[in-house]
Amino acid sequence: MQDSTSLAGRYSPKSALLRVVALAVLFSAAAVYEAASLSAFSAPQLWLHLRTGLWMLQNHALPRTGLFSQYSNLSWHDPSWLFDLLLGGAYRLLGLRAIAILLMLLKVALAVVTFLLARAMRVSWWAAVALSALAQYAIAHLQPVPSVVSILFFALEFRLLIRSRATGSTRDLFWLPPLFLLWANGDNQFGVGLILLGLFLISLLIEQALRMRHPVWISPGIVPVNPARVGAVTVLSLLATFVTPYGFHLLPEGFKALYSDVGFEHFSEMSAIAFRTPQEYVLMLMVMIAFLTLGRRRSLALFELMILLAGTALAFRIERDSWIAVLAAIAIIPSAFTESDCAAESLQRSLRGGIAATAVIVLIAPLFVPRSDVLMARIARNFPVAACNYIREHHLPPPLFNAYSWGSFLTWYLPEYPVDVDSRVELYGSDRPSKYFDVIGGKERLESYPDVSRAGTLLLERESAMAKALTTLPALSARYRLVYSDDLADVFVPVEPPLQ
Repeated sequence: MQDSTSLAGRYSPKSALLRVVALAVLFSAAAVYEAASLSAFSAPQLWLHLRTGLWMLQNHALPRTGLFSQYSNLSWHDPSWLFDLLLGGAYRLLGLRAIAILLMLLKVALAVVTFLLARAMRVSWWAAVALSALAQYAIAHLQPVPSVVSILFFALEFRLLIRSRATGSTRDLFWLPPLFLLWANGDNQFGVGLILLGLFLISLLIEQALRMRHPVWISPGIVPVNPARVGAVTVLSLLATFVTPYGFHLLPEGFKALYSDVGFEHFSEMSAIAFRTPQEYVLMLMVMIAFLTLGRRRSLALFELMILLAGTALAFRIERDSWIAVLAAIAIIPSAFTESDCAAESLQRSLRGGIAATAVIVLIAPLFVPRSDVLMARIARNFPVAACNYIREHHLPPPLFNAYSWGSFLTWYLPEYPVDVDSRVELYGSDRPSKYFDVIGGKERLESYPDVSRAGTLLLERESAMAKALTTLPALSARYRLVYSDDLADVFVPVEPPLQ
């Protein structure tokens, strides 16, 4: 029998309290920092989701056309309608403070799911704490937009799959269809989750064949899972993604919006990782350690290898999707560490205590979020609030030609002027945004883009090539008059009324 003194040392109240404090800090640090930094208000896409949610609450309907745009006759389905509706409802209750509080809650949720994912194989408690902290750091610039739904749900799905491989049970996998039902109505990146589930099924089939011919190739920690049941879960999950107000259209439209040619050509988030920030080097280090962990095994862990390869390839090619590699790494690395000496019951009490302490902190932190007027001043640092006020107060003539990065903000703050362009690539197609970026960047003449010729008001970024051309080139400065300028924006109107 073990010495009772040794057992008392393992389960001492002091070590339990230390784990509770560590979890409370891990789960709440990012949320508390958000209450002070208010980074939520710098997200360009946020405002379109807010405006759409408010429209749904006001009209008791779902959008099916290009609302808030000058191309309102075009068909448009809101792939994140459920998220937008919740955002709009929170805004109605709490005003602008709801945005900061929402991001705080999302950051707490990210901390919790990354910790649970790192603990999926019941490995070292402190390794899971460290990896969750690194994951939160590597998944930088988290914003209150629907893509966070995909990060959270992907992590939950990944944990269920890993636990199924460890136990051989498929019972918990039947939570996946309801998860995909919510996912498909909350964000258009749910296809990534379907791919993960498909890779899991493929790995089971391959492992089943290898187990019969080369059993030593398969890791002893992997328990056989019934592929037929996983196949049934996969079919149910796919069918669940069709249970949306828009039917099966969201899957192809979501792929088109996420991986369009326009995005790869013009959006920096779609470019390859440049390794210029500390977060990018942390990501690379985590991926390298994850590959090393798999390489040190004496047998094949096919599913983990497949998702790590796929996640790394996608993350290094598309910076926006780097979170997939982060989640894959934190699920694999802990297997190199041994289990904590503490009993499972003691660890569960620590987890419950950490969550309870976090809840108290998160309830208190929103009290420090400032008033709406202070938040509006913070918004004005990144968006043309003053320029919009000038346009509204002086009743400048429509239609509006606007900078792309402000299009979503204008749908919320200047709704009386439908925008020329915003972040909805799936609405505008690929040709119109490509021509827009060529004109605004000075690659094409203004006359080649009809929306400029018919615009009554032009709202441009002050440092943009087009704004500089309108103020410095004699041929253009004779046609357009600068009526307002500040540190962010320039507002022009044509000298002669535009042709309609």
